[in-house]
Amino acid sequence: MRIGLLTDGGYPYATGESRLWCDRLVRGLPQHEFDLFALSRSADQEQQGWVRLPDRIGRVRTAPMWTHGEGARHPGRPRGVTGRLATGLGRAYGRRDRRRFTAHVTALVGAVRAGTETGPESDGADAAAASGLFTDGLYGLAELAREGGGLRTALRSETTVRIVESACRAPGTGRTVHSATVPDYLDFATELERALRPLSLDWYDEDALGEVDLCHAASGGAAALPGLLAKRFFGVPLLVTEHGVPLRAHYLAAPEAAPGAPVRALLANFHGLLASEVYRQAALITPGNTHVRRWQERFGADRDKLRTVYPGMEAERFRAVGDADDGGGPGTLVWIGRIEPAKDLIALLHAFAEVRRAEPGARLRIFGAPVQEGEGGTYLAHCRALAAQLIPDEAADAHAEGDTPVTFEEIGGPEVPDLAEAYAAGGVVVLSSVVEGFPISLVEAMFCGRATVSTDVGAVVEVVGGTGLVVPPRNPRALADACVALLRDPERRARLGAAARARALELFTVEQNLTAFRGIYLDLVGHAPARWASPAGSRDHTGPPRPFATPPEAHVRGALLPEPVSAGVRAPRVPSWAVGAEGVCAGARGAGDGDA
Repeated sequence: MRIGLLTDGGYPYATGESRLWCDRLVRGLPQHEFDLFALSRSADQEQQGWVRLPDRIGRVRTAPMWTHGEGARHPGRPRGVTGRLATGLGRAYGRRDRRRFTAHVTALVGAVRAGTETGPESDGADAAAASGLFTDGLYGLAELAREGGGLRTALRSETTVRIVESACRAPGTGRTVHSATVPDYLDFATELERALRPLSLDWYDEDALGEVDLCHAASGGAAALPGLLAKRFFGVPLLVTEHGVPLRAHYLAAPEAAPGAPVRALLANFHGLLASEVYRQAALITPGNTHVRRWQERFGADRDKLRTVYPGMEAERFRAVGDADDGGGPGTLVWIGRIEPAKDLIALLHAFAEVRRAEPGARLRIFGAPVQEGEGGTYLAHCRALAAQLIPDEAADAHAEGDTPVTFEEIGGPEVPDLAEAYAAGGVVVLSSVVEGFPISLVEAMFCGRATVSTDVGAVVEVVGGTGLVVPPRNPRALADACVALLRDPERRARLGAAARARALELFTVEQNLTAFRGIYLDLVGHAPARWASPAGSRDHTGPPRPFATPPEAHVRGALLPEPVSAGVRAPRVPSWAVGAEGVCAGARGAGDGDA
């Protein structure tokens, strides 16, 4: 099969949270071809380039969501096509198209405004009406963009601003949205155009998304929007995988120039309505954990469509540490991650001050780097100053690193050359976050056979499953008590570490993830309605069924090769779906001749 892999700010770029998971998926399923459709989020991300892509990726199309114009082509990467983000409408609006545009934007903005009153959990007629208006407006704009070449100019026009103003002033509008002023109207029109940029891409034709057998969105939100249109225009089934919650990330985001309360309310509801439509149209939704699953159910995901698939992680790199029987540094706590406010190192340092009072010989080794954007560097400096204040020995004994109670280190030096060695440095691994999705560092610690102390956030309890200690977030005293309990009980540490490793090897490996998606791909395409070789947008299904881009028989040498036919002997029948447009049997290639 040919899979259209849809990403937003991740694979194939060298930065981005989804890149490792996508790369393992593509490399681990060699029986399928992948076409990559990637949205980029910043100029810095594009300048850092791509990861090395496997040969089974047939085409790559990219499009920048942070600017307008041509997508950036990766130097030295001749294959693949960049996406074009239309800078205008492609042609002037006639009277009919102006009426269409006005009607679609009015419906979409009206739905967003109405949804601010109903909320995501409402199941009444008002919520259903808002959802219907939203989809009418969304797909109407998509069809207009496909015909006209883009929506940027129109969505930033005075017409759109007046529609937003009219919606905000409509009778029955809530106080927050009704208080919007002209700057708010302009801000929301700008943000709406940015959110709808995927509608203006040139991906929606028979040579792009129309050619794939299945769309797999690596996240919800913008990444899934092209998948919605591929289903709308070509009937391509959509699979949505979410390891985090894009909607929750939107709620927590703090842009440099924060919009006013009316704009935030409208944007929150726009993303909520979009998420609901993605979940409604998806053939299957694969949350990465139960925490994500609860968010999806809240926004309308059908439980029958949900199947939890944990993200696969490389266990082999931690095997040596996990097999070792030394237990790590018996009096050392280890913290590993990105140094940012959400990780709550402040609470960890206060907790460690309590640990030092109970266990004077304890050490805390912090491995990480500040987040490049925002206040990451400032936060790291604040943590260093707080550590010196709470544990004075750090400043007094700075000349003797081995005696320093708290150290801030980076992985890659002579003492700690790689990530596994960082986990091996301590007997207990600590996670102190106040916000967490799927706790990757916790799973890595489990692969290493380490006992863990974690805060009860995100999917932590689900991941630990009784093999570690879990305490409330923002509670330094509880965090300290749990750490002291494990530092004083080496046998308990060993038992918990062994149980944690067994659990991680059973649930969180790359192999279990690939096995799940191997079956999901076959099941979805096997149950999807037949796709017909008819003109785009045509309802005429009188022609033959459209074959897979790469039928399974292409991987079995000689499966459908015609044998010499003797006189009087009937030739073997070849299924119609296994015959390409030129009448050539798709299985005529040997297993070694395909692109896989």
